[in-house]
Amino acid sequence: MYRLLIIDDDPMILEDNKTYFCAMGYEVVCAGTAQAAEKIILSNTLDCVILDVDLPDMSGFALCEKIRSKTGLPVVFLSGYAEEENRIRGLSVGGDDYVCKPYSLRELELRVQARIRSGRAAEPPKTLTYGSLSICPSSCSVSYKASSVDFSSYEFDVLYFLAKHPHEIFTPEQIYDSVWKAPINKGQKSLQVIMARIRKKLYEICPDHDYIQTKRYKGYLFVPDRDCK
Repeated sequence: MYRLLIIDDDPMILEDNKTYFCAMGYEVVCAGTAQAAEKIILSNTLDCVILDVDLPDMSGFALCEKIRSKTGLPVVFLSGYAEEENRIRGLSVGGDDYVCKPYSLRELELRVQARIRSGRAAEPPKTLTYGSLSICPSSCSVSYKASSVDFSSYEFDVLYFLAKHPHEIFTPEQIYDSVWKAPINKGQKSLQVIMARIRKKLYEICPDHDYIQTKRYKGYLFVPDRDCK
């Protein structure tokens, strides 16, 4: 049984979502504020968070950043803001998916399932090692020597896919087809945002080498440090 945390300040939305997911066999915990949600996240084992953007005590974007600083738990945004800039912001702060209101509960469940599956493979992919750089699927994290950094599921999926095929160039379309079977935003700009976040996090722990590189008009590739054997 998967356990979900649903965060929304609208009691009707909370009740409707809880009723649906419980009927589908999920265990559901609810919170109406960011403060209550933080306490639940710190004291419970969860598989996914469904997070409303508008909360009374803190924006969902800000809460997502706090969640992401502590865990790689999948976060699916639920929002009435359909504008591209808001969807991109949701990805930028570490969200794994973004569903706009009004929405289909079945579609929401499928997106939740997809994010849970990405973090709960029956046999997790092996850790990739390139010299001092280790890419670990079980924790969605990357370490370099004594430093490490956590990635959101979206970020890690892209990084791991490219790292499995070093020096191979992949177009944005190939990345979408290979990594996300049902992408939320099939657009160049969204992928650019994710790539920028991946590069920024890698730079934090290894500023001397650009592991993710861009070939203009062609795509992206993972380039191991030349000192790697």
